[in-house]
Amino acid sequence: MEANETKQALRKNAIARRKTTTAAQRLHAGETIARCIGGLPLPDRRCTVAAYVSMGSEVETRPLLHTLAEHGHRILLPRLGAGLEIGWGEYSDAPFEDYGERRPQEPSGATLPANILESASLILLPALLVDAWGNRLGRGGGWYDRALTHCVPGAPLVAVCWPWEVCAPPLPREPHDVPVTATLTPDGYTPIATSVG
Repeated sequence: MEANETKQALRKNAIARRKTTTAAQRLHAGETIARCIGGLPLPDRRCTVAAYVSMGSEVETRPLLHTLAEHGHRILLPRLGAGLEIGWGEYSDAPFEDYGERRPQEPSGATLPANILESASLILLPALLVDAWGNRLGRGGGWYDRALTHCVPGAPLVAVCWPWEVCAPPLPREPHDVPVTATLTPDGYTPIATSVG
Protein backbone atom coordinates (compact mmCIF):
# COMPACT_ATOMS: atom_id res chain seq x y z
CA MET A 1 0.00 0.00 0.00
CA GLU A 2 1.41 3.42 -0.95
CA ALA A 3 1.91 6.18 1.63
CA ASN A 4 -1.14 8.15 0.51
CA GLU A 5 -3.43 5.09 0.66
CA THR A 6 -2.03 4.15 4.07
CA LYS A 7 -2.64 7.68 5.33
CA GLN A 8 -6.24 7.61 4.09
CA ALA A 9 -6.88 4.33 5.93
CA LEU A 10 -5.29 5.68 9.11
CA ARG A 11 -7.38 8.87 8.86
CA LYS A 12 -10.59 6.89 8.44
CA ASN A 13 -9.85 4.77 11.53
CA ALA A 14 -8.76 7.76 13.63
CA ILE A 15 -11.88 9.75 12.78
CA ALA A 16 -14.11 6.75 13.51
CA ARG A 17 -12.50 6.41 16.96
CA ARG A 18 -12.90 10.12 17.64
CA LYS A 19 -16.58 10.01 16.79
CA THR A 20 -17.15 7.79 19.82
CA THR A 21 -16.41 10.82 22.05
CA THR A 22 -19.24 13.02 23.31
CA ALA A 23 -19.43 16.81 23.27
CA ALA A 24 -19.04 16.76 27.07
CA GLN A 25 -15.87 14.65 26.80
CA ARG A 26 -14.42 16.98 24.16
CA LEU A 27 -15.12 20.02 26.33
CA HIS A 28 -13.68 18.35 29.43
CA ALA A 29 -10.54 17.43 27.44
CA GLY A 30 -10.26 21.04 26.28
CA GLU A 31 -10.59 22.40 29.79
CA THR A 32 -7.91 19.95 30.90
CA ILE A 33 -5.39 21.02 28.24
CA ALA A 34 -6.10 24.68 29.10
CA ARG A 35 -4.81 23.94 32.60
CA CYS A 36 -1.54 22.67 31.04
CA ILE A 37 -0.53 26.16 29.92
CA GLY A 38 2.18 26.35 32.59
CA GLY A 39 3.96 23.40 30.99
CA LEU A 40 4.02 24.83 27.47
CA PRO A 41 7.32 26.18 26.10
CA LEU A 42 6.31 29.84 26.18
CA PRO A 43 9.42 32.05 26.24
CA ASP A 44 7.93 34.91 28.23
CA ARG A 45 4.71 36.17 29.74
CA ARG A 46 3.48 37.82 26.56
CA CYS A 47 4.27 36.32 23.19
CA THR A 48 2.56 35.32 19.94
CA VAL A 49 1.03 31.85 19.77
CA ALA A 50 -0.37 30.34 16.58
CA ALA A 51 -3.27 28.02 17.37
CA TYR A 52 -6.56 26.92 15.80
CA VAL A 53 -10.28 26.63 16.49
CA SER A 54 -11.27 22.99 16.97
CA MET A 55 -14.06 21.42 14.99
CA GLY A 56 -16.05 18.19 15.03
CA SER A 57 -14.54 15.47 17.22
CA GLU A 58 -11.27 17.29 17.93
CA VAL A 59 -10.29 18.13 21.49
CA GLU A 60 -12.03 21.45 22.19
CA THR A 61 -9.50 24.29 21.93
CA ARG A 62 -11.64 27.28 22.92
CA PRO A 63 -10.79 26.98 26.66
CA LEU A 64 -7.08 26.99 25.76
CA LEU A 65 -7.49 30.02 23.48
CA HIS A 66 -9.31 31.84 26.28
CA THR A 67 -6.61 30.95 28.83
CA LEU A 68 -3.79 32.05 26.51
CA ALA A 69 -5.56 35.37 25.93
CA GLU A 70 -6.11 35.84 29.69
CA HIS A 71 -2.35 35.46 30.15
CA GLY A 72 -1.75 38.29 27.68
CA HIS A 73 -0.59 36.27 24.67
CA ARG A 74 -1.40 37.34 21.12
CA ILE A 75 -3.12 34.45 19.32
CA LEU A 76 -3.06 33.84 15.57
CA LEU A 77 -5.74 31.59 14.07
CA PRO A 78 -5.92 30.17 10.53
CA ARG A 79 -7.95 31.86 7.84
CA LEU A 80 -8.13 29.18 5.18
CA GLY A 81 -9.00 31.36 2.20
CA ALA A 82 -9.52 29.67 -1.15
CA GLY A 83 -7.38 27.04 -2.80
CA LEU A 84 -3.77 27.15 -1.61
CA GLU A 85 -4.04 30.51 0.17
CA ILE A 86 -2.54 30.74 3.65
CA GLY A 87 -3.66 33.53 5.95
CA TRP A 88 -4.10 34.21 9.64
CA GLY A 89 -6.39 36.28 11.81
CA GLU A 90 -6.13 37.51 15.39
CA TYR A 91 -8.18 35.98 18.17
CA SER A 92 -10.44 38.48 19.90
CA ASP A 93 -13.73 38.65 21.80
CA ALA A 94 -15.57 39.16 18.50
CA PRO A 95 -17.70 36.24 17.27
CA PHE A 96 -16.04 33.74 14.95
CA GLU A 97 -17.06 33.49 11.32
CA ASP A 98 -18.88 30.18 10.92
CA TYR A 99 -18.58 28.21 7.67
CA GLY A 100 -20.47 25.08 8.71
CA GLU A 101 -19.32 21.63 9.74
CA ARG A 102 -16.73 21.03 7.00
CA ARG A 103 -14.53 24.02 7.79
CA PRO A 104 -13.30 25.44 11.11
CA GLN A 105 -14.57 28.72 12.43
CA GLU A 106 -12.29 31.67 11.73
CA PRO A 107 -11.63 34.96 13.51
CA SER A 108 -13.36 38.01 12.14
CA GLY A 109 -11.29 41.03 11.18
CA ALA A 110 -8.37 41.51 8.85
CA THR A 111 -6.57 38.64 7.15
CA LEU A 112 -2.88 38.67 7.97
CA PRO A 113 -0.29 37.31 5.50
CA ALA A 114 1.30 33.86 5.69
CA ASN A 115 4.62 35.25 6.90
CA ILE A 116 3.04 36.56 10.12
CA LEU A 117 3.86 33.07 11.42
CA GLU A 118 7.46 34.28 11.75
CA SER A 119 6.31 36.16 14.86
CA ALA A 120 4.99 33.02 16.61
CA SER A 121 7.01 31.68 19.53
CA LEU A 122 4.80 28.60 19.79
CA ILE A 123 2.65 26.84 17.19
CA LEU A 124 -0.24 24.58 18.21
CA LEU A 125 -1.69 22.48 15.41
CA PRO A 126 -4.25 19.70 15.07
CA ALA A 127 -3.31 16.06 14.51
CA LEU A 128 -5.14 12.80 13.99
CA LEU A 129 -2.04 10.75 14.89
CA VAL A 130 1.54 11.51 15.98
CA ASP A 131 4.31 8.93 16.16
CA ALA A 132 7.43 8.72 18.35
CA TRP A 133 9.47 10.60 15.73
CA GLY A 134 7.10 13.55 15.53
CA ASN A 135 5.51 12.54 12.26
CA ARG A 136 2.01 14.00 12.24
CA LEU A 137 -1.04 12.79 10.37
CA GLY A 138 -3.42 15.64 9.59
CA ARG A 139 -6.63 15.76 7.58
CA GLY A 140 -4.77 15.60 4.27
CA GLY A 141 -5.15 19.11 2.87
CA GLY A 142 -1.50 20.05 3.41
CA TRP A 143 -2.44 23.51 4.73
CA TYR A 144 -0.19 23.26 7.78
CA ASP A 145 2.75 21.82 5.87
CA ARG A 146 2.59 24.86 3.56
CA ALA A 147 1.99 27.28 6.43
CA LEU A 148 4.88 25.96 8.52
CA THR A 149 7.42 26.96 5.86
CA HIS A 150 6.96 30.48 7.31
CA CYS A 151 7.76 29.68 10.94
CA VAL A 152 11.05 30.53 12.58
CA PRO A 153 13.44 27.54 12.72
CA GLY A 154 13.36 26.05 16.20
CA ALA A 155 9.88 27.32 17.07
CA PRO A 156 8.09 24.57 19.05
CA LEU A 157 5.49 22.76 16.93
CA VAL A 158 2.98 21.13 19.27
CA ALA A 159 0.32 18.71 18.00
CA VAL A 160 -2.93 18.75 19.97
CA CYS A 161 -4.71 15.41 19.99
CA TRP A 162 -6.30 12.69 22.12
CA PRO A 163 -3.96 10.53 24.25
CA TRP A 164 -4.68 7.40 22.19
CA GLU A 165 -3.60 9.25 19.03
CA VAL A 166 0.05 9.33 20.16
CA CYS A 167 1.30 6.08 18.64
CA ALA A 168 4.53 4.10 18.68
CA PRO A 169 4.61 2.64 15.14
CA PRO A 170 6.09 5.01 12.54
CA LEU A 171 3.55 6.82 10.39
CA PRO A 172 4.01 7.17 6.64
CA ARG A 173 6.14 10.24 5.94
CA GLU A 174 6.45 12.17 2.70
CA PRO A 175 9.10 14.80 1.83
CA HIS A 176 6.72 17.72 2.40
CA ASP A 177 5.59 16.53 5.86
CA VAL A 178 6.82 18.74 8.71
CA PRO A 179 7.43 16.85 11.99
CA VAL A 180 6.23 18.24 15.31
CA THR A 181 8.41 18.68 18.38
CA ALA A 182 5.83 17.78 21.05
CA THR A 183 2.27 16.69 21.74
CA LEU A 184 -0.40 18.23 23.96
CA THR A 185 -3.17 15.90 25.13
CA PRO A 186 -5.41 15.88 28.21
CA ASP A 187 -2.58 13.85 29.79
CA GLY A 188 -0.23 16.84 29.42
CA TYR A 189 2.57 18.30 27.33
CA THR A 190 5.15 15.78 26.06
CA PRO A 191 8.25 16.66 24.01
CA ILE A 192 9.16 14.29 21.19
CA ALA A 193 12.22 12.44 22.45
CA THR A 194 13.32 10.97 19.10
CA SER A 195 14.47 13.22 16.28
CA VAL A 196 13.49 12.39 12.73
CA GLY A 197 16.42 10.74 10.96
